[in-house]
Amino acid sequence: MATGGVREIDGSHGEGGGQLLRTAVALAAITGESIRLRNIRARRANPGLAPQHLAAVKAVAALCGAEVEGLGVKSGEILFRPGALRGGQFDFPVGTAGSITLVLQAALPVAIASGEAVTMRISGGSDIRSAPPLDYFRHVLLPLLGKMGLKAEISVLRRGYFPRGGGEILVEVQPSLPLIALALDSPGPLAEIRGFAHVANLPSHIVQRMAASAAAELAGFPLPLIEQTILGKEEAIGAGGAIVLAAATERTVLGSAATAEKGVPAEQLGMEAGRNLRQELASGATLDVHAADQALIYLALASGDSRFYSRTLSSHAATTMWLLEQFLPVRFAVTQKGTLTRIETRNKAAGRRK
Repeated sequence: MATGGVREIDGSHGEGGGQLLRTAVALAAITGESIRLRNIRARRANPGLAPQHLAAVKAVAALCGAEVEGLGVKSGEILFRPGALRGGQFDFPVGTAGSITLVLQAALPVAIASGEAVTMRISGGSDIRSAPPLDYFRHVLLPLLGKMGLKAEISVLRRGYFPRGGGEILVEVQPSLPLIALALDSPGPLAEIRGFAHVANLPSHIVQRMAASAAAELAGFPLPLIEQTILGKEEAIGAGGAIVLAAATERTVLGSAATAEKGVPAEQLGMEAGRNLRQELASGATLDVHAADQALIYLALASGDSRFYSRTLSSHAATTMWLLEQFLPVRFAVTQKGTLTRIETRNKAAGRRK
């Protein structure tokens, strides 16, 4: 609902978490529409803005010269008035181990809409629990978005983990709108499975055990080629690790991931990543459950209608679709096709500033 030229958004709607906040400010920047976001993360045990949410809002604000009222840790309401989209070089420090990829989730759609080249240096946690690991963004999501014409490259300067953070990436983005619609009716034949397993400042056998258990879970598929990387103090701050698997088919890329946690055996991490990818491949899905969530804003910005199949529709995805329909000339249709969920976008026009 718009009041006095400002769109009112209830941050407790649906899933009611940080993704609603990140997507809302990104859409405000792209469309040029001011928003007042209330009840931010109201459904969380620690409601309001955490440092990583502050960093995401500040990043989007910098990309569009926005005026923002209410920014502060634990704040439950902000007023975001976007200015002109702009390119250039930007530095976005989270300041904690807050997730780099969640800041990038907010900033990347805005950067591709700027009409100019954008370079972003983002620092924080590279591989953090409850957020996409950096290699998932690099080796699953970016290749998918590349099929839509999105032009971006990520260079890893340093890894960083909970609780210290200190990871750093460089993201180079070229103007990419209008994006190309995706029509993913079937994945097509499997070409290869690649993996990216790493540990930092931990014994080398941990990464070996992660990779071995992931490969064992994928028995019956082509042997996965899993890169194993061991990082030292010069390449990472703190101790941590992750494993990401990417299955390239004729038409899509399906992924899965697991992030190292204290007290969780390496074999369990590899088993989790391998089992989830096996389920994606066996289901016939054309986007994995995480990509189905994260790709929605890009599908809404495409120049035509898109469609894909997912194993399930997450609460994140349902909330994001509701939010996208508030800002853009797009409508979503969700139907059940056997064990799969079919999601279609019906785009009247690319929803960006003229």
